[in-house]
Amino acid sequence: MAVQNAIDIRNLEKRFAQFKLGPLDLTVPQGAVYGLIGPNGAGKTTTINLIMGMGEKDAGTIRVFGMDHLGQEVAVKKRVGYVAPDLILTAWKTVRRLIAFVRPFYSDWDDAYCEDLMRRLAIGWSDRIASLSYGNATKLRLILALAHRPDLLLLDEPMAGLDAVSKQEVFQEIFDAVQDENRSVLISSHDLHDLERITDHIGFLNRGRMMLEGPTADIVNRYRLVDSISAETTLGQFAGARIVSRENGRLRILLDISQSPLDTLPGRGIEIVAATPVTLEELFIMLVKEG
Repeated sequence: MAVQNAIDIRNLEKRFAQFKLGPLDLTVPQGAVYGLIGPNGAGKTTTINLIMGMGEKDAGTIRVFGMDHLGQEVAVKKRVGYVAPDLILTAWKTVRRLIAFVRPFYSDWDDAYCEDLMRRLAIGWSDRIASLSYGNATKLRLILALAHRPDLLLLDEPMAGLDAVSKQEVFQEIFDAVQDENRSVLISSHDLHDLERITDHIGFLNRGRMMLEGPTADIVNRYRLVDSISAETTLGQFAGARIVSRENGRLRILLDISQSPLDTLPGRGIEIVAATPVTLEELFIMLVKEG
């Protein structure tokens, strides 16, 4: 029997006054760690909110482990751990009261794991939620998301606004959590260096549309940054090429070698000076600037 994807989004659309998401297709394979990246306002948070049933979509379908995200909402949310910076928890006053409220919703809540997470992240049972620092509030959200050992983690900018120490602590817990090959993860983040280390799938979202999606290594390995010389000053772009800069006959080209292999450039009158791999961050910046 075929393995179901953790998330299947097809033809998703959501319209706002000055922004439209989609039509968007997004696939998170089961067991994958998927990084959703894009500039501010690209639609990352909107996408995650819609998966969680927060807001009404205008078109399309969202399925989580084969289940409709709204028609089977309770079953979906029992299998999901969710972290977002705007998740407000202060109504429960203390950490103890909050966990006592949340715990009964999950039959697989792991008390020992919860205790261990609290110890490692230095969160106390009697801590007042309103008095927690921004970093500690983020850690508390992460504890709530992880303690029932969910099959799917949805992490919306989990390290945004953290200082260096808190960021490292939170990242380590996320890194430990994603080592479980049966757990699927969708993480939205601007920390592209960290995402390149932990993701095996990536999606580039820009202006509400998916630019690229697939295995992280495959996407990064598809591109080269080519420094070159061309006698043709009117050279236009060709398949898979984005001219990053052009000055006095020297070109810097972001090249998708799956569309235009390096050995085809001399036939276009382009002399290669150097061709170097790119990092995920470099690729993202260049694609978004062009996109």
